[in-house]
This record gives sequence, C-alpha cells and structure tokens, in this order.
Amino acid sequence: MTKEENVQRIAYLKRIVSRLPDKPGSYQFYDDEHTIIYVGKAKSLKSRVSSYFHTEVDRFKTKVLVSKIHDISYTVVNTEEDALLLENSLIKKYNPRYNVLLKDGKTYPSICITNEPYPRIFKTRTINKKWGTYYGPYSHIGTMYAVLELIKKLYKPRTCRQLLTQEGIKSRKYQVCLEYHIKNCYGPCAAKQSYEDYQKSIAQAREILKGNTRQILRDLKDEMLSLSEQLRFEEAEEVKRKYLLIDSFVSKSEVVSHTITDVDVFSITNDEKVAYINYLHVQNGAINQSFTFEYKKRLDESEAELLQLGIIEMRERFDSHSKEIIVPFDMEMQLEGVTFTIPQRGDKKALLDLSAMNGKQYKFDRLKQAEKLNPEQKQVRLMKELQEKLGLPKMPYQIECFDNSNISGTDAVAACVVFKSMKPSKKDYKKYNIKTVVGPDDYASMKEVVHRRYSRLLEEQEPLPDLIVADGGKGQMEVIREVIQDELNLDIPIAGLAKDDRHRTNELLYGFPPRTIGLKTDSELFHILTQLQNEVHRFAITFHRDKRSKHALHSELDEIKGIGPKTREALLHRLKSVKQIKLSDYQTLKEVVGEAKARVIHAYFHPSEQN
Repeated sequence: MTKEENVQRIAYLKRIVSRLPDKPGSYQFYDDEHTIIYVGKAKSLKSRVSSYFHTEVDRFKTKVLVSKIHDISYTVVNTEEDALLLENSLIKKYNPRYNVLLKDGKTYPSICITNEPYPRIFKTRTINKKWGTYYGPYSHIGTMYAVLELIKKLYKPRTCRQLLTQEGIKSRKYQVCLEYHIKNCYGPCAAKQSYEDYQKSIAQAREILKGNTRQILRDLKDEMLSLSEQLRFEEAEEVKRKYLLIDSFVSKSEVVSHTITDVDVFSITNDEKVAYINYLHVQNGAINQSFTFEYKKRLDESEAELLQLGIIEMRERFDSHSKEIIVPFDMEMQLEGVTFTIPQRGDKKALLDLSAMNGKQYKFDRLKQAEKLNPEQKQVRLMKELQEKLGLPKMPYQIECFDNSNISGTDAVAACVVFKSMKPSKKDYKKYNIKTVVGPDDYASMKEVVHRRYSRLLEEQEPLPDLIVADGGKGQMEVIREVIQDELNLDIPIAGLAKDDRHRTNELLYGFPPRTIGLKTDSELFHILTQLQNEVHRFAITFHRDKRSKHALHSELDEIKGIGPKTREALLHRLKSVKQIKLSDYQTLKEVVGEAKARVIHAYFHPSEQN
C-alpha cells in the first residue's frame, strides 16, 4: 500500500468513526478482503473506536491491528451487558484473528459441571470432556463470574474435592466443613441435603448455563404459587428468592431470550428517496449477524414491496434457512416452510425494536455523513422540517424574533434578531429604544417596535421575513398579528415560543387561535428554535444593560455647556465628587480648571450669586 493510499484509508475510517453513535454496542473491523479480523464491545461506540486512531496509541499490537483495518461496522444494543454477550457470540461465530492476538494468547475460560454423583461447578481453561460438561467459552470474565455467583446464591453447590458417593454418605464417611457452617453449602456430604434435591439444583443450573432462564422462571413461579396454596409460606419465600435472583440476572444480561432460536428479523426505515432495511439473525439465543442496507427508490414503491426484496436478498446473501421471520407488518408473500411473525409484545417484539433502532441509527449516520460533505443540506432539511410542521407556503429562509427588556419601565428597549438559513445573521440585528410607551407595558412596547420595523422595511422596499417568532405565548403573538395583518396588511406567518414555570422553552405555537405544534424537545429543530429565542433574549438584555450603564455614569457635569471630558475628569480627580464641586467657591475651581471654565461652572451651580 502506498503512502497516499494509506492516508485515504485512514481518512475513510475516521469519517466512519466521526458518525458513530454514543451508545453501547459491538464493533467489527474488516481487512482488505472484507473478512472480520477483530470484534470488540463498548459502552460508547464513538469514544471506544476513536481511541484506536489517536496519535498517542503506543501499543505495538494495537498499531498492527489498525494497519490492517479497511472497514468498520457496528451493532447498537441497549446496555453494556448486551454488548458483552453480543461480542462473545460474534467471536465464537467468526473466530477473528486479532481477538486472540490482542488478548496475549490466553484462551477464554469456560464453566464445567463435573460427571460426579454430586457434581461440582467451577471455571476452567482446560477442556477435557471426560471430566464433565463445559459451557462457554466466555470472552468477558465479568459475565462468567456473574453466572457463577448467581448459581452459588441460588443452589449453593459443593466446592470440596471429595469424591462423594451415596454409599459413603449413608455410612457417615464424610463430615461437613466450614462452607456448611457459613451457609455456602447445604451439606449433601452429611445428608443435610438429599440426593434428589441436589440433582434438581444441578439440573436447574445447567438450564441457566444453557440460557433457558425463561422456562426456569415459569417453573419457579408455578412452584411458588403451589406452595402458597398449601400454606407452606417459608418454602414459598425461598422459591421467591430464587425467582427474583434469576429475574434480576436475566433483565441485566440477556440480549435475546434463549428460547428464541434460528430466527430472522427484518425492519424498514424510510425517507423520500431511500429505504433502509435492517437484518438480524438469531441463533441459539444470540445475535450472530447484523446488517443494514439501502434501497434507492426508483418508483413509488411501498414499504411492503421493498421489505420483500430485502428479505429475499439478505436470506440468499447470508445463506439463512430460518423457519421463522419476524417482521413489523403483514407481508403478502409466502416462503415454503417459513412462518412470518408480527410480534406485539415480549422477547420477539424486543428483537424487532432492536432491529428498528439499528436501522434508524444507520439512516442517521448516513445523513450526518452527507451533511458533513454538504453543510447546506442540513440547513435545507431543517427549513423543510419547519415548513412541514407549520404548513408554511414556502421554506422559512429568513426568520425574525423580537424581545423587550426593561426594569419597572425604565430604560425600556427592544431587540430584533434575524436568522437566515437557520443561522444567525448578526449584521441584520436591530436595537430599539422604546419611544411612545410610558411604564412597563410589554405588549405596547412590542407593538411599537414591530410597527417601526416593518413599516420601515416597506418604505425602503427591503425583503420581508418568511416567519416572525414571538418570544412569548399567545399574547405576544396577538399583538404582532394586529400590527402585521390589521395595520400593515401584510401576510407574514407568526409563531410563538412559550416557556414553562421554570422559564424553559417547552412548546412551539402557531396559528390563530394558536395551537401547540408537536416537536420533540431533543430534536435538532427544537434546538435551533431555542437558540433563536436565547439569542434575542441575550441581545435585548445586553442592549438594556449597556443603556443602564451609560445612564448610571451620567452626572450633572454632563449638562454644563463648554465642559468636556478632560475638564470633568480633572474636577473629579481633585475634588472627588459632584457634591464637592457644587460646594466649591470660584477661587478653588479656578485653581483646577482656569478662570474661564471656573466662571462657567460656578455660574451653573450658583446662578443667584451671578445675578
């Protein structure tokens, strides 16, 4: 690879990294032949994957890995625990080359249940199937220890290495150890726990290790209810303890219920020109395939038609023979021996939601990528979105917003800020001193300013805005409407941004009578409108603060004709205050500023003496 090709490769990878979501998930690195060479998991995909491309990375093995990467894909999940399990599933499926290398050659540990009459359960890295049954391997040690800890709390299997036999127990060959006394073992060696009960516990532990936790939960619930009906409440309480432990573990650690095997999942996300179809494949309770692809629309194809194409193509590409396909809506297609399922709740619905989330994330990433290459595309998208939300006749290229500022009616001012193409146009901002309103009357002040603003634009034949936004609710909107429509006979759309009790923007109003426009508070459009409101508020407050500062610095010396700044400064430096200047006689003033100016100042403060 030439130096130029390598620079292009790194630039391509960094573009992918720049649009990764700040969400948990699993990521996959591909080589030049598009073979997976590394699978990882992350609490935040963006921060974890970007760390590989920092210049300060000094681990030799990491540098080797990065030099082989030619493409990156990822799958978003809901929690960090889900990311761990998904990583483990993908590693076992693809056996990536660098997963072993970057872990210093260590093998993953497994959990063993021995073949003894009273089986033991423990972790091991040595696999010998003559000794017992093995579950794993586990790519994440924390996950393995969590399973072992659950089994220990639930069933308390023995940890001693004695070769227990039923004959030895009957002959009282063994004695309980410290583990029994500290309640970590039920003491099967001394017949404190029956053989049947111990075997039942081990059987349930096997089901947990297989991932069949749902069936165990159902069995435990039935047992708990049965014991309660028999008034055996202490035993029912013990069963309830086990039920809650398993339920808590399942809610934290399952990506997919292990009762779901060999299933395809499809979802579709649309925009005007492209459909994004996500495909998940579930095998033995774990996701081992995730892929999102695009269909560029040629005609006005329906979602069902596009999804049919996607199902056929993906199943053929990944050689899937699943007998069940989970889809979001009814499909008018039939495949031999295949059942289509539209889940409404439960584990299969959670799978469908996960697929839809990955499809939406992929769409968002593609949009971000396009907007980075063409920044104006984002602004046009936001203007179109606002146009659709409000039903405007054209895109709101120029938006203007007004706000007032005063303290008990004094130094009353107003401000107008202008956004063009969803960006502040500061050269078009306007400040207004309120001239006709006496006292604190926000509505009258708004009426004056709006009339001055648009009557002047009409006189100068300047372009009018596409949308006016009031920094307030229905009252401010009505005042603006009276000026725009009733007085000036203009047809300019008017919206309002209302605030909640905490003085935070919480809704967009439009129309007369005003109605609330549905807008998510975490959306980009809402953030832009909030920025508009904050900007006009900041501009008005700054103008008002400057005006008050100038007013506060004003003194009676400013009213004396012929007395300039240097003279005022000399007087205040020598006599310290305006009061002392007033009390000073002519001779004192003359020593400071000279005869002519002293006469003017003394005459101003002592007119009776001059007369």
